[in-house]
Amino acid sequence: MKENVFEGKDKEEVLTNGLQELGKTKDDVLYYVTTDKVGLLKREVTKVHIVELTDVVTFVKDYLTSLTKDMGLEVTFETKIREGQITIRMYSNNNNILIGHNGKTLQALTTIVKQVVFNKIHTYPYILLDVEDYKEKQEKYLIRLAKNIAREVSETKNPVSMENMNSYERRIVHNTLGEDTRVYTSSEGEEPNRHVVVYPKES
Repeated sequence: MKENVFEGKDKEEVLTNGLQELGKTKDDVLYYVTTDKVGLLKREVTKVHIVELTDVVTFVKDYLTSLTKDMGLEVTFETKIREGQITIRMYSNNNNILIGHNGKTLQALTTIVKQVVFNKIHTYPYILLDVEDYKEKQEKYLIRLAKNIAREVSETKNPVSMENMNSYERRIVHNTLGEDTRVYTSSEGEEPNRHVVVYPKES
């Protein structure tokens, strides 16, 4: 991944100038800031390191190609960058292996990719890995489940604890019920046993 480094005194000014020179917006890049002392007077200089998301995508695809090849899989990719989020959809000769039980292999691949990128450029990407439309189906299922549980809780006035979920899945439930006037949600427990509890709202 190519890092474009820009220097100056003020971080925001350096970032703005760097983006203008590259012809990019904040949604097109990842960046991190370092400071350095230069010269005899040890004058402090701010450095903004900017990496274009298109370069991150290329790096991640190359990394995943090598990783999945070691798993005995042939994988092709479909990528999209929107509002700072990278979405990479994978198609393989054995999607079940890529997804894993309850999506755990896919979740592990996402965690690994984020960490590898962080190790390179000291900032985490907002990246979503999917296998065909597994995530889309999963999201629709969680939305439907959350609404059904909300209806049950509003009728019985008893809270319901959902199964353990990762942060992505919990966020879907919270967002789905966030404006529901009958119930409210809370994430409880410690990882990896963190889950959502749906509570009735007081009348």
